[in-house]
Amino acid sequence: MQNAWEFHCSEGEYKDPQGKPFKRVLWHHKLSYQRTPGDEVEDMFILLNEVKKQIPSITAVSSGAIASDYQRLRVESVCSRLGLVSLAYLWKQDQSLLLQEMITNEIMAITVKVAAMGLDPAKHLGKEIAFLEPYLHKLKDLYGINVCGEGGEYETLTLDCPLFQNARIMLDDFQVVLHSSDSIAPVGVLHPLKFHLESKQSSSLSGNNKTNDLCRENISSVFEVQGVNLEECKAPGEPDPEVNDLIEVSSHRLHLSKTEKDNTFSICCWLQDTSGPPTGLQGDLKLILRQIELQLEGCGLGWEHVLYIHLYISDMDQFTQANETYVRFITQDKCPFGVPSRSTIELPLIQAGLGRAYVEVLVANDQSKRVLHVQSISCWAPSCIGPYSQATLHKEILHMAGQLGLDPPTMTLCDGGSTAELESALQNSEAIAKCFNCSISTSAILFVVYCSTNIPLDERPKIHDNLDTFAKQLKLSHLDKGTKPEVLDPIFLYILVPDLPKRALVEIKPILYVPETMETPEETSCQLSSIVAPTSFGFQPADWHDSCIQKCVIPGKICAVVLSITSVVAMKICSDSMNADWSNNNHQNFLTESQMKRISRFCIFLLNKTIIENDFSWKDTMSLRLYFPPNLHVPLETLSNLFADGFKELDQMNGGTKVGGKPIFNLVPVLGAGISAACTNDIITCELFARKS
Repeated sequence: MQNAWEFHCSEGEYKDPQGKPFKRVLWHHKLSYQRTPGDEVEDMFILLNEVKKQIPSITAVSSGAIASDYQRLRVESVCSRLGLVSLAYLWKQDQSLLLQEMITNEIMAITVKVAAMGLDPAKHLGKEIAFLEPYLHKLKDLYGINVCGEGGEYETLTLDCPLFQNARIMLDDFQVVLHSSDSIAPVGVLHPLKFHLESKQSSSLSGNNKTNDLCRENISSVFEVQGVNLEECKAPGEPDPEVNDLIEVSSHRLHLSKTEKDNTFSICCWLQDTSGPPTGLQGDLKLILRQIELQLEGCGLGWEHVLYIHLYISDMDQFTQANETYVRFITQDKCPFGVPSRSTIELPLIQAGLGRAYVEVLVANDQSKRVLHVQSISCWAPSCIGPYSQATLHKEILHMAGQLGLDPPTMTLCDGGSTAELESALQNSEAIAKCFNCSISTSAILFVVYCSTNIPLDERPKIHDNLDTFAKQLKLSHLDKGTKPEVLDPIFLYILVPDLPKRALVEIKPILYVPETMETPEETSCQLSSIVAPTSFGFQPADWHDSCIQKCVIPGKICAVVLSITSVVAMKICSDSMNADWSNNNHQNFLTESQMKRISRFCIFLLNKTIIENDFSWKDTMSLRLYFPPNLHVPLETLSNLFADGFKELDQMNGGTKVGGKPIFNLVPVLGAGISAACTNDIITCELFARKS
């Protein structure tokens, strides 16, 4: 395993010298675990490898990690190497409640090490946690310690608990060793010297206690591991991608786009003209991932520089096969600074004349990203078991993986339809945001909400209302806690798609602003200057233009724009060539190429006007997606050429962008898009995201 620096986030409450509480986030720059002979992690690997041999039905490992990334990452590393699932149901739980629950459930544990301000080896070693509980909370209020000892404040030895069915441990003799006599935080360890087992009363085994029954059933499943052959404990290596046997693909089938921002840009790759040799979804995806890999290599970069991946596939029934191909290219070994976050969506690719896979990657030319990747199943948020992470923070922008309405401990979709799934997905998003000391209610720039066509029509209008209600409730909770955060005014984009992972009805993809100074900007959604963009393509500014645009602008930093071209807007743009009934005919009077050319020029004009008025340029653009429905009946190649020619014209007029040899936009076929889940009938929807360097 390679040496790799990883960032881990922890949140804590502290007090200043005057006793005033404050909260801050600490980013810990740690060296991730590397396989080291003789290390305790390798001992765990050997043990679990033997467990798998003797009990083949074992599929998961449970650990008690609450807030320690150090412990969680090492358990996850071993589980990953052995093909086991890591379970960490205590992860991110409230430590005060956990401590009380342990005491209530008659877990008798004594302290065997103390190493924190306020804990005296002479007074507090050998004491039960039930006895120390009030004092630990006092130390938390005074010094901010972890009451469950997650910061190494103390260690315990369990002498009795409900799982000990036959006997409890009785400590007869012990020795206290003082490791440090520091006057502020002395360190002492209790070494047991002599103990015996005391039988429990048979009455404790009576009744219908489920724990007792479970223990009786599994009492024979106790094995002693000894004489392990270390050579037999080597984890199977990951196969390398078969890149040498890729089918040749002609240049007219392969399409690439790339934004021109120098330090953070997107690369998109897709296949056109499916009349070529049939390769299936896995074959198409392999071709595409290899092409992106070559593009990265051409820039002197690799998968470790990728922040985010949009994985679009033609059939969600083949998600498993797509994932098998994906994990052969993007691996944790290739991404020592953290694997990219990811969103996987089914799109009408075949209907649009594309191949079976379509991939967009967001790339940074530095390695300053901070990745949150929790593979353990817990009650905190859905796990990411594999080479894709919950969120990636880079240059103050938090890119969150697509969130489903999953119940974290069971990893199953919640019951109750689309609105219940949406609420659960938002709760999961908020849990992730908290790890970066922010909230989706105050820090969100953009919400992209993918809606499955399986959502009943009468439920769709409720989705935006529920999202808005959830955000308002979160804001009120911040106020109840005495904080008055500055709030961003986010924008919303709803995308109608054929299917989502796990047959989910809703998937949300938030993008958040997390300033390094932890200060929210004074202005968030306004025009910074009165600069007027040059008149382009014969369009003049009009009041109705504002109805087409949603924008969230953080002056001098971020500009996010969603431009929605509805049939009503299309009629205004092409008023000289459309009749009044066109917008009411569900696009039955199809757009002509000349009308689509006019619409494409209007999109470029209005986007150009918006970014210039807010003191941004096309060189600041990180991504530009153009969503279109296949029933537009304008061939994709024609649509691509119309927009490409439009950008070339813009470049000639005012030097706003240099398109180079590749388009700077991604054409994404969807069943529908719009600013509301109830109305996703846009002809074209543009999603632009720009950031100042």
